Amino acid sequence: MPVRLLLLAALVATAVWGFRRLLLGYAVLPAATQVLCRREWALVDGVSEAMFPAGGAIPPSGREAGVNEFVDRYVAGVPAGVRLLMRMLFLLVEQATLFFPAPGPGGRRRFSALEVEQRVAVLEGWRTSSLFLRRLVFTSLRAILCMGYLADPQVLRHLGVAPYDIERVVLEPDLLYPPVGQPRSAIRFREADLTPPSDGTPLDLDGPLHPDYREGSP
Repeated sequence: MPVRLLLLAALVATAVWGFRRLLLGYAVLPAATQVLCRREWALVDGVSEAMFPAGGAIPPSGREAGVNEFVDRYVAGVPAGVRLLMRMLFLLVEQATLFFPAPGPGGRRRFSALEVEQRVAVLEGWRTSSLFLRRLVFTSLRAILCMGYLADPQVLRHLGVAPYDIERVVLEPDLLYPPVGQPRSAIRFREADLTPPSDGTPLDLDGPLHPDYREGSP
């Protein structure tokens, strides 16, 4: 009987510990969040802060660039099967410190609870691992967050790749072919819409940015 009680107590303790690690201690989500749960938001925020820190090589941090908000919209927009895989990816990285701990005290805490330096070390461990699957996990995670970071107008302005405000040119092929995958009825240009021949003026490479990418844009 005492052995059974000990086993039961051990199972209960393990269940309580697992419940606390998986679900408790996460901050409340922003009101506009679409699909990310608390632990997923915390994981993305923790990775973003480690990959794109404030005062880094590119001034906007991951938080300033709205990486979390982008990932939330992105996950909401992908097919259900892909969304499940992405959520499994986030859960794996958040909890894998049990098996691949960060250096220093408390290195087996969940990823989002680690210090920034520890998170950087953990991600570096994923990136340089001798195990292909660990490197693949890191590559997948980095791709998702980099899409969010590079989608921010202030990041693109700093890199010098923000698009210019270029006037739409309508050429004769635009009168013949619809947008890809659409019927001919989708052709919306007529001869009156054709752009007059160029006068030879070169494109202004220092011209105005597209309105969505100028300073002060949303």
